[in-house]
Amino acid sequence: MVGIGPGPFAAMLLADLGADVIRVDRPGGQALKVTAPEKDITARGRPSIAVDLKRPEGVETVLRLVERADILVEGFRPGVTERLGIGPDAALARNPRLVYGRMTGWGQEGPLSHTAGHDINYISVAGALDAIGRAGGPPQIPLNLVGDFAGGSMYLVTGVLAALTHARATGEGQVVDAAITDGTAHLLAMPLAMQAGGAWSSRRGTNLLDSGAPFYDVYETSDGRWMSVGGLEPQFYAAMEQLLGEELPDRNDLKQWPALREKLAAVFATRSQADWTALFSDSDACVAPVVPMREAKDHPHNVARGTFVERDGVVQPAPAPRFSATPAELTTPPSAPGADTTEALTAWGVADVEQLLADGVVVQA
Repeated sequence: MVGIGPGPFAAMLLADLGADVIRVDRPGGQALKVTAPEKDITARGRPSIAVDLKRPEGVETVLRLVERADILVEGFRPGVTERLGIGPDAALARNPRLVYGRMTGWGQEGPLSHTAGHDINYISVAGALDAIGRAGGPPQIPLNLVGDFAGGSMYLVTGVLAALTHARATGEGQVVDAAITDGTAHLLAMPLAMQAGGAWSSRRGTNLLDSGAPFYDVYETSDGRWMSVGGLEPQFYAAMEQLLGEELPDRNDLKQWPALREKLAAVFATRSQADWTALFSDSDACVAPVVPMREAKDHPHNVARGTFVERDGVVQPAPAPRFSATPAELTTPPSAPGADTTEALTAWGVADVEQLLADGVVVQA
């Protein structure tokens, strides 16, 4: 069921991995309005049908698809699909083996469950946003990667695939309640473990992995670009120090950290990013260029692995992860809402498509 952000991304991932997915759109709708439909990467790999869910015949059409489906994914506020007539009870009555995946920010219950929100709000309440940023500064927004896609989409996909394994073994379907707040909190397992062990301070930007450590940070180069430094382990730090050709302040003395940061900043400012990249390539120093998103497709490692692909002039990530026996491939490009109504419904066994079109229950764009 079409939405924005984590739901469509989860459906894209499932399609990338080989699932036969149908996107159910509203007639005349478009989920991601910041780009043209043919450039909406998150809509790739699956046909779009346009169905009028305000009509009983439209609801019945979706339930007929549910009868043949393994998984249904929806991202509405709690109670919306129930009001539409395609909630879990109605869907599971048609198909007891169905996995009903629900993608929300706050979850299906709780005091915030019926309120609006976005990624930034969910990761705020989950405790992640407060921990991201530099000392003395405000929390920094990590795009919508941590909430929508990591805490949301990835947990939804994990959940529905686990539930699908159970359904295939037992014949019993179920509802998967994937809340971004829950997933984001789950992602905090390592920082929370460090906090419990006294190795993580609640003061932002003072810890090992949040820019507090000078040997886990980014440094500007002479051409205004950046290098990332990740020499956490002593042997990797030693490799960096050797290649820099500089004697650095003692990293084990926290009082020396300001001096160490200043020294690293001064050293990296003496050469261009290209120079530093060449120096550190093929080493274990854990130093790498900070590559702009627009240029990532051209990085030699990404080129060698085919990490990015280009189709119809749109650069996009290739399917991930990699499989040895069943390699994933990029399939169909994004469709405009309703562009595949006739073909997709016919392929899924709906025999009266022409009548549904004539009655305006479904629309062929």
